[in-house]
Amino acid sequence: MGRLLCRKNIIYDVAALLLFLAVFLVTFPRERKDPAEQAEIVVFGDSVFALIRDETAVPALLQELLDRPVYNAALGGTGMAKKEISEGMDRAKDALSFVGLAKAAGAEDFGVQQASRIRESNTEYFPEVIDGLKAVDFSQVEIVLIQQGVNDYHAAVPIDNPEDPYDEFTFLGALRSGVNCLRQAYPEIRIVLITPTYSWYKYTGLTCEEADQGGGLLEAYVEAEIREAEKLGIEVIDVYHDFYPHERWEDWELYTWDGIHPNEEGRMKLAQRIAEFLSRP
Repeated sequence: MGRLLCRKNIIYDVAALLLFLAVFLVTFPRERKDPAEQAEIVVFGDSVFALIRDETAVPALLQELLDRPVYNAALGGTGMAKKEISEGMDRAKDALSFVGLAKAAGAEDFGVQQASRIRESNTEYFPEVIDGLKAVDFSQVEIVLIQQGVNDYHAAVPIDNPEDPYDEFTFLGALRSGVNCLRQAYPEIRIVLITPTYSWYKYTGLTCEEADQGGGLLEAYVEAEIREAEKLGIEVIDVYHDFYPHERWEDWELYTWDGIHPNEEGRMKLAQRIAEFLSRP
């Protein structure tokens, strides 16, 4: 009788211990890995990918479609190249251009970017994005997407400098320099360019086929990017030609909310195109 009672007590004790462990494992706060540390795909871009940062953002949709961790490193207002600006003005955005971020990723040092202070609206998320980039293990990143160009077009950044092919104040020079930095540091990374989309400018009544901002039409930047990608041996997802319908002026309402930035349907359209491209064997 005593032995039976002893065995029952042991069983109760073991059951109580197992119950405690189960509750402990469920309720005790476990260390969670930073999502940036898990990134397999990193997206560099401008406000087309950066302005909306919820689950309907293009990188977030891309993550869902591909079932792969995607880090959204897009920063609104930035471009491929550094910008020529007058003396005394804040040059912080130079460090946040694609070429600036690519160099930082290659050197594994985002100190300059973390010290940058942008005094513009809709940049509150910049520090968080840069901190995330610092946490990304680029040696584990498989794909880098580069979605830039429309702000270079808006700022009339020269497309190229024949005397200096790596001039970082030109669109193609910055592209070459940034890609080379990434390749030297991470030779296994797959680099894919995403062209700017077709754009409408409601305040002037012009489209990107008509509005020369001083450096040429947007298509000139797109065509130069496509040609250079072939020379560099990197892939291009062309979302300028035959992507957004633009037979009528009113077509801007189909996939954008202002003529440039994609609405929810436009973001899904972009994400699906990119996912289809990346999924090809």
